[in-house]
This record gives sequence, structure tokens and C-alpha cells, in this order.
Amino acid sequence: MSLLSRIERGRTPKPPRILVYGTEGVGKSTFASQTPKPIFIQTEDGLDEIDCDKFPLARGYDEVAAALSELGTEQHSYGTVVIDSLDWLERLIWDKLCAQYGVSSIEKVDGGYARGYTHALTLWREVIEQLNVLRNTRGMVVVLIAHCKVERFEDPESSPYDRYSPRLHKHAAALVSEWCDAVLFATRKFRTQSEDAGFGRKRTIAQPIGPEGGERLLRCVGGPGCVAKNRYGIAEELPLSWQAFVNALSHHHPSKE
Repeated sequence: MSLLSRIERGRTPKPPRILVYGTEGVGKSTFASQTPKPIFIQTEDGLDEIDCDKFPLARGYDEVAAALSELGTEQHSYGTVVIDSLDWLERLIWDKLCAQYGVSSIEKVDGGYARGYTHALTLWREVIEQLNVLRNTRGMVVVLIAHCKVERFEDPESSPYDRYSPRLHKHAAALVSEWCDAVLFATRKFRTQSEDAGFGRKRTIAQPIGPEGGERLLRCVGGPGCVAKNRYGIAEELPLSWQAFVNALSHHHPSKE
């Protein structure tokens, strides 16, 4: 059979692959708990106050791999797989490599010279392949949760600036972000204002907009302040809720019915 005879035409909608990252306590796990029939693979201990189904806390990379494998082979009714969180999964990946090479640090794996981070990508690809199975054969939504960090970005078209990004090694962050359909930054809405700090100096303070420490929102497009993207054409900020995200998907990709 020739390649020309196998050409695929038109859109082929599949369940979304989402990375949601942000500061501690902003509501990332709560967002994931609102997805269709979620099952959490927890690599950090922080779900006690959330009503959800979850695997026991993973103590090693192999336990995460086993949970993903069972979701792909065993019968179940879950509609979303959630990994909470990626940065703690990265620690488990590094621990596995350190044990494999008999060293105490990822920097020393396979003799050093950043080889440990390269070997880590092999395990990250294993995770992605298992997630592909769940998405493509089981029709499961994929939600990946991560904390954030502030990184210095060397912009070739302007002066360097700080921005929020997922708290992962740059190689892992690039791999996961490229694979995902949406990378969303969860944050709160603030306004900034300057005030007199004395002695002729000014200082900038941030005040929350809205109740409970500031309105919670998702930034769907990247800019100088954060890393973000989506393949759905969502250009606006959204409330931090699964229903708001689904509504935005429906608006930008309406059904044919």
C-alpha cells in the first residue's frame, strides 16, 4: 500500500493533552479533579483535601510506570489520567538513574557532563508513550500538573527578562511542552502600584483583584511573563476551571451537529 493511499484528511479530534503549572495552592489539582472521571497518579503528597480517586503515593519511578501500564491494560471507567506532579516525577526519574549508576547526584550519572539529563529523557519518553496509549486507545484526557519557577529568558530580540515556566529541567520541559496540546499557566489576578518607600525611593506592591487572594485564572498564550501555548486558538485568559476550558474549546472548535 502506497503512502499516498493512506493520506488522512481533515481534523481528527482527540482528547486534550494539558500541562497546567503554577504556584502552590492556586488550584491546579482542583482543576484536574473537575475533569471527566479522573484518576490521579500522585508523586507528591497533597491530595488529602480533594475528593478524588488516586493511586497510592508513588515512591519510585517504577510505581508510576506500573500505574500507567495498568490503566492501559486493565478494565476501568476512568476518563482522565492526572500526574500530580511532574516536578516530583522528575525527582523519581533522577533517583532511578542515580541508583542504576551508583551515584548520589544526577550530575554524576554516567560520568557527568550532563549525561544524566540526557538519560532522563529516555524515561520521560517512556511516560509519554504510555500516556499516548491511554489517549489513543482508551480515549482518556491527559492532565499533567507542575509547580512553577522563575527563569531568566535571553530574548534575542530584546533585553533579557524573567518569566514563569514549569519547574522542570529545560530538556524535560521542552519535551513535555512540545507534546502537550496546551500549556496553561495558573495564577491569580493582581494589580500593581507604586508607593513612597522613603528617602526618595519608590517600591511596587501587588494587590489581589477579586476574593480569596485574587481571582484565579489560566493564561493560555505565552508572553514576557510566562510560558504558555495551545493548539486550539484560545487567545484569552480563562477562569481556572475545567468547565471554562471546555467552553473555550467548544467556542473555537464547534461541533458539526
